[in-house]
Amino acid sequence: MTALVIDHSAGRKPFEHPHEHRPAAQDTARSRERVAMPPVTVNGVAISRKAIAGEVQNFPARNPGEGWRAATRALVIRELLLQEARRLDIVAEQRTDQDGRRETVEDALVRGLIELEVRVPEADEEMLRRFYENNRPRFVASPLYEADHILIAARRDDRDAFAAAREKVLSLRSGLAAAPDRFADLARDCSDCPSGALGGSLGQIGPGDTTPEFEAALGDLAPGDISPPVETRYGVHLIRLTRRIEGRQLPFEAVRERIASYLAEHVGRQATAQYVSLLVGRADISGIAIDGASSPLVQ
Repeated sequence: MTALVIDHSAGRKPFEHPHEHRPAAQDTARSRERVAMPPVTVNGVAISRKAIAGEVQNFPARNPGEGWRAATRALVIRELLLQEARRLDIVAEQRTDQDGRRETVEDALVRGLIELEVRVPEADEEMLRRFYENNRPRFVASPLYEADHILIAARRDDRDAFAAAREKVLSLRSGLAAAPDRFADLARDCSDCPSGALGGSLGQIGPGDTTPEFEAALGDLAPGDISPPVETRYGVHLIRLTRRIEGRQLPFEAVRERIASYLAEHVGRQATAQYVSLLVGRADISGIAIDGASSPLVQ
């Protein structure tokens, strides 16, 4: 039985949520394009073709040339950072993350170099508040919906079953037009979702909790409305919106730490990019073009 279930907390009955929202897989099928691979060196140190070939898997791309260039840039920058760390006699202790994975020596050297050389100014209270005021629309709580539904499960690739599910939902909706109070009873009798045992209640749901089609249908309903048939990959749904809770502006205090973390990460990335650009500008790199700066006054 296929179901649309919303799991609101660990304390409730843990029905498995079937919806996974992931970005579409990128097409990384091998192209027929041939890739020219000139020798690559960094201050006289060669980056082997074998190393580049091994790194390419970390850079899915539309064609081999794009993947090769991205992998090569990454290895060139890593080599530059390692050379600089060794030149400065950086000593960095290998750390272990919360999953027990230990840094490699090279990762520890790169981290130690960045920590020593890259200065990241900390945002003060005035900067945090200014960012909040300039970006208020980013700090609005998402709307929530309280809704009930009836699911008649069917697979899209089974045209007859899907058509039958659609007709069943149309029949249920027709009956509810005369007796809307029977929604919960019909959900208990007819729904293929575990929520049927609760009269079809999904509780409070927000963005990303359901399929895009289901979420779009919720947005079109006013409290008390019953939707037309809503088709998803799980079958055909009949949705009743019982309450809409509009998004509200979050106070500065509620998002202060989030803003501070974002700015620290953003400024840190910029500062690290500027530092790498400076190293590139000073280096003798052959085999690939990488933009760099010859002056420490990098903007």
